[in-house]
Amino acid sequence: MYSPTPEDWFEGNRARWDERVPIHAASAFYDLDSFRAGKDPLRDFERAEVGDVTGRSLLHLQCHIGLDTLSWARHGAAHVVGLDFSEPAVETARSLAADLGLTPDRAAFVAADVHDAAEAVPDSAYDIVYTGGGALCWLPDLDRWAETAASLVALGGFLYVAEFHPFTDSLDDETGTRVVHDYFVRDPWVDTTPGTYADLDAPTVHNRSVEWVHPVGEVVTAVAKAGLRVEFLHEHDATLFPRYGTLQRHDDGYYRFPAERPRVPLMYSLKASRPAS
Repeated sequence: MYSPTPEDWFEGNRARWDERVPIHAASAFYDLDSFRAGKDPLRDFERAEVGDVTGRSLLHLQCHIGLDTLSWARHGAAHVVGLDFSEPAVETARSLAADLGLTPDRAAFVAADVHDAAEAVPDSAYDIVYTGGGALCWLPDLDRWAETAASLVALGGFLYVAEFHPFTDSLDDETGTRVVHDYFVRDPWVDTTPGTYADLDAPTVHNRSVEWVHPVGEVVTAVAKAGLRVEFLHEHDATLFPRYGTLQRHDDGYYRFPAERPRVPLMYSLKASRPAS
């Protein structure tokens, strides 16, 4: 339900994520054995839109256990840094990097609040600042986030965001056919459901989550106000998990509405650059 922001929202969210790290690491959802063996978790549209990363530096904000971060290193990035506020997540990411034979000069991980990234990461700027699905909903103030992210984009570099479309939060969970929640709501969604998306039946103790809806216009405006030039905003008719019971999994691994259903945006991606001069 939408409720006023709890005073301890940050500490509560971090405790929730800390508890779920070992569950995720052991889950079939993340399938770390397949990842170690070479499976690529990056989405095809992300690889196409980010482009060739060979020889470039990349900072991944809110990296969780680091699979996407390390995948960019596998695709040729010279130096990747992942940042997350969960110490257990960062430790798991470091362990995975070691398993892949990636030393800290190729793949480093830092535990810090995303808003403290400029002080916490090892370099002052990166060719690519990246954030993947399910990150922005944990932040109450997008202007502050965008200012931090933009400050870390090197001259000639860019910020790339791939996210779940906020319109999906307005639809009913069962069918995705009815608008049941306010798209422009300002209060966070406070939930106490146990388990986790990677294992719905996992026994958990720290179950409260506090999440915010950020309309697409808010995201674009925050990035532009932070001084970056928006190159594109793409909306996608597919998502990564069966958010609604009516979604169907396709051979490419994405979930979409049936062909007879009108399509709505389920994800979006944004690229914003800092000119070289």
